[in-house]
Amino acid sequence: MEHTKIVFEVAGFGSIKAELYPEKAPVSAANFKKLVGEGFFDGLIFHRVIEGFMIQGGGYDAEMNHRDADTIVGEFAMNGHPENDLLHTRGTLSMARTNMPNSASSQFFIMHKDAPHLDGAYAAFGRVTDEDSLSVVDKIAAVPTGRFGYFTDVPREPVVITRAYIEE
Repeated sequence: MEHTKIVFEVAGFGSIKAELYPEKAPVSAANFKKLVGEGFFDGLIFHRVIEGFMIQGGGYDAEMNHRDADTIVGEFAMNGHPENDLLHTRGTLSMARTNMPNSASSQFFIMHKDAPHLDGAYAAFGRVTDEDSLSVVDKIAAVPTGRFGYFTDVPREPVVITRAYIEE
């Protein structure tokens, strides 16, 4: 199966290349591909960064204004989707959500390190594809963070996705 290739250009950090796995999470992969194609992620930030765990983005701009998309079904085992057996290992892309299983929309996270406690509980749908990209994830994971309003683990300097696009 041909996997859609995605590139995130991150200001001051470089590019993160990833691929989507629709055979494991078809709704999540299609939603993400659509949002990338629409330019949805351009100008948004990684608003939650926890070194040794993950970097999360896809919902806020640098002023912490929220950008929202339609919700999708949560494609993970605990929500009745055992076919999605992707593990939350270093470099995995997964959909962020609230405590409600079908609340994912546009926010996603990239695993900085393995987190097996998330396996089957969140919809993993892709992977970072190369070492240079993982190096960019490492650099982002190491930024100083703090509190912003009721948000925690927010980079003190915005980590901006200047552009996300589908690589031809």
